[in-house]
Amino acid sequence: MAVLPILRWPDPRLSQVCEPAPVAEALLDLIDDMFDTMYAAQGRGLAAPQVGVMQRFFVMDAGWKEGDSTPEVMIDPAVIAWEKRDVVMEEACLSIPGVVVPVARPVAVTLGWRDRNDDYHMRDFDGAEARIIQHELDHLDGRVHFTRIDDATRGVLETPYLEALS
Repeated sequence: MAVLPILRWPDPRLSQVCEPAPVAEALLDLIDDMFDTMYAAQGRGLAAPQVGVMQRFFVMDAGWKEGDSTPEVMIDPAVIAWEKRDVVMEEACLSIPGVVVPVARPVAVTLGWRDRNDDYHMRDFDGAEARIIQHELDHLDGRVHFTRIDDATRGVLETPYLEALS
């Protein structure tokens, strides 16, 4: 297992839409490395494009920080249904360290996905799991949390981050 480098915004790969992911031995090794990377970075989710792999999958573990580890890998995930009610919560991102952004998202989603054995699943998620899933889905679609907020708020949060990079 290995800890991989995490791409930082504004790397252009973080703005690309990902391709479907084939389940193969190389993908399984990468999934293990992505879990190692996510845990080492103290994250709860990590999408393939964040490590430079432009395929539609992510890993997540919503409860590990509280001692209730529930690791999941979601390959070619697709939202089947969204809750109609949104809630605004602050989100952090491993690709934009140190920047917390208030993001409105549906409180629950129904998701379909394949696991590491290529078995199909469909399940309802709410709470932290629903938020993590939606955040990681954004990465698969070439979005970061900055794209979920108004331009004025984005400028206030993004400008100091970008200035610190130069």
